[in-house]
Amino acid sequence: MDEFLQRESIVLAPFEAHHLDGAVALSRAAGWAHRREDWEMIWSLSEGRVALAGDRVVGTAFMTPFGDTCAAINMIIVDESQRGQGLGRKLTTAVLELAGDRECRLRATSDGLPLYEKLGFVTTHKITRHQGVTGRVDAPANVEWIGSAALPAIKALDSAAFGADRDALHDVLANEGTFAAIRDGDGIVAFAATRLFGKGEVVGPVVAANAGQARDLLAFILSGKEGRVVRVDIPEDSGLSSPLEEWGLRNEGGVVAMVRRAGARPHTPAVQTFSLASQAVG
Repeated sequence: MDEFLQRESIVLAPFEAHHLDGAVALSRAAGWAHRREDWEMIWSLSEGRVALAGDRVVGTAFMTPFGDTCAAINMIIVDESQRGQGLGRKLTTAVLELAGDRECRLRATSDGLPLYEKLGFVTTHKITRHQGVTGRVDAPANVEWIGSAALPAIKALDSAAFGADRDALHDVLANEGTFAAIRDGDGIVAFAATRLFGKGEVVGPVVAANAGQARDLLAFILSGKEGRVVRVDIPEDSGLSSPLEEWGLRNEGGVVAMVRRAGARPHTPAVQTFSLASQAVG
């Protein structure tokens, strides 16, 4: 154990089930909306590290693998009493080691940006969070709810847009939420997922060929959520901010998408991600 951890009596350990309540308390103190169920979902897909001061959780970081080529680095949080002492760097470095040679993606706040740049991450684009009480939205006729039989098509579309295998994520989303889709003949050409999250519900991922399809998917799902708190995280340049604000989901700022060891994309995908499943997993 290095000198820093010995001096501060802080140890890093694998994240386990008995750390969940401490992690929830930590995130609530930081103003995060995550419920215990939201932590459990990410943990079920990830390997994590926890910083402990005695039995108290004072920091966390997770690595969510997407096959052998890509990973999301997420849930990096440090107790206010421990900030400014290098603990965030140690937690992030620990989960980067878990990622190995994978391309690593994360969403950074302005506070975390300098650290991630020092660790080799570069900015790719901005993500905007829209959240609020949903107003009246008219449902388009070209979208329908779909069941788990459509999962292979959903996984293929998501893999094309994201650039990596997120099959395990979609298995979890199928258990915890519902999917809507646009068909062209018998085939699914665009989809969106929705589930409970934080203060209400979240819509994402939304994968489509263009902003028009993405808007229709969002409108269809939001049409059934009038009066409910809904969150949607979108790339800043998606063209969806205006309709989301019209539907009651105000712009609440955002984060910066970053990547480390970016892998080459062989071609421009026919579909893209217009809304994230969450800031944690993209």
